[in-house]
Amino acid sequence: MSHLRPSRFLYDPPVTRYTHPFLAALALAVGLGIVSTRAQGPTPYKLGMFQQGDRVFVGMVLRDEVVIDLIRTIGGTPSTLKALIAQWSEPTAARLASVAADATENPPASAMKLASLKVLPPITDPKVLLSTAVNYQEHAMEMRSTSTTSASAAAVDPKVAQGIPGYWVRRPGDPRQNPYFFVKANSAITGHGDPIIIPRGRDRIDWECEMNIVIGKTAKRVSRDNAAEYIFGYTLMNDVSDRGGRADGRHGSDWQLGKSHDTFAPLGPYIVPRQFVADPQKLAVKFTLNDTVMQDSNTDRMTHTVFELVEYASHMMTLHPGDLISTGSPAGVGTARATPVYFKPGDRSTCTIESIGTLQNVVQEER
Repeated sequence: MSHLRPSRFLYDPPVTRYTHPFLAALALAVGLGIVSTRAQGPTPYKLGMFQQGDRVFVGMVLRDEVVIDLIRTIGGTPSTLKALIAQWSEPTAARLASVAADATENPPASAMKLASLKVLPPITDPKVLLSTAVNYQEHAMEMRSTSTTSASAAAVDPKVAQGIPGYWVRRPGDPRQNPYFFVKANSAITGHGDPIIIPRGRDRIDWECEMNIVIGKTAKRVSRDNAAEYIFGYTLMNDVSDRGGRADGRHGSDWQLGKSHDTFAPLGPYIVPRQFVADPQKLAVKFTLNDTVMQDSNTDRMTHTVFELVEYASHMMTLHPGDLISTGSPAGVGTARATPVYFKPGDRSTCTIESIGTLQNVVQEER
């Protein structure tokens, strides 16, 4: 995806040359690049927040090329994507499915080229942004963490085998470590195409390309077996990390220092509703730094699945629509290399997850 910019004039639809309604609609579709034969099944789409000049709106993304302004297309559409998720219902889903299907043959007047808009973070104010620590075995190994998976249930440390009473019940024969969350500040959220800022005086800033769960409805003490019902969809987050630590070593690892600086949570670019992700545990994950592949993995290597993470989180706190759970990073971070590699000004950061999208950012020094 290219870096996006606002524009007053979004397209010059070639419909004025035609008087027949069908020809006019066809010409507009050609101009927008969305002509196709309607496929079997629902038309896939993504949802995001966009800026056109001074105006911000909720948009439907088709084929990563075209955006339909939902506020102008559907009466009563909320002004934010988080509010739309909170008000989601079967009639809303049906209406959006109809808009997506019809747009391939009869694009509404509110359709515009994606490249003419600025993409904003899909959600900027979750009640909580949880991140999962060391949720890929290879990442645990490269970080020389003690959080490795035991070879068998019999080898599990007795303290680990207790689970986390009240929050996490370990099922018989489970050899894995217990899940671990930390919180990133909402103020760290930034968008696709926005810069990642290296804080003044810090020189060990690292990347972590992660899939992010978007909660769809209020969840409390949910089982992993029905957790999918509480997931609205998925997006991407780069869990940018300061590996420099603090000289005094007070209380061990300082998660807030390492994770919550401004711009340390690039998010988006869009949210993909879960019905368009066939299996969230079988998606390729790739991160490139200046077009060089640094992370190349798959969500099937997660230690705890997206459904287990929703279960654990919902036993710890009530989750609300628009809350976010990042599912952890695969191996390939910069700090774990024989010769560590860290972000430097001018770097291009690209996080891609199959079926979800691509999140791009440039790196700048703090001024």
